[in-house]
Amino acid sequence: MKYTLIILFTFLSTAMLAQKNLEDLLKQYNDKGIPYISVEELAMPKTNAILLDTREPKEYEVSHLKDAVSVGYDHFDIASVEKQYPNKDEKIVVYCSLGIRSETVGKKLKEAGYTNVYNLYGGIFEWKNKDFSVIDSEEKETEKIHTFNKEWSKWLEKGEKIYEETPKKKKKKNKSN
Repeated sequence: MKYTLIILFTFLSTAMLAQKNLEDLLKQYNDKGIPYISVEELAMPKTNAILLDTREPKEYEVSHLKDAVSVGYDHFDIASVEKQYPNKDEKIVVYCSLGIRSETVGKKLKEAGYTNVYNLYGGIFEWKNKDFSVIDSEEKETEKIHTFNKEWSKWLEKGEKIYEETPKKKKKKNKSN
């Protein structure tokens, strides 16, 4: 009986604590419609690719990968990308914080005829977690990473987490006379 309780407790604890690892999180949101490229593979000197940062401009300004171009997510404009990068066979790597928004943008690129599109596995968070450098809007190396919000910041293990606090909702006062 004691052994059974220990196994049951261990199983339940693991199930609850294993809320998500990065792989589980990405499986929940992504369907691998765009193949992943690892941080290590992208960092190799021979990997020549166009880097598209699919986070919002305020996130990009805090930090981004060197040579990355901000294309945003909410206002992503495929026509602008096609104008800047007309060769649809060039290698393109899209990234965001973790690799969720970037998959959506990657699919839009693929639908527009781009043939060599990859999604950075774990995004800029994984890049920083693996000790690779990021730069700020002045092209200077920084430890700051915009984590979007407090909830998502748990996925960034290294660096300085930057996000805006969401204002707490004020309780309505009861106006009874």
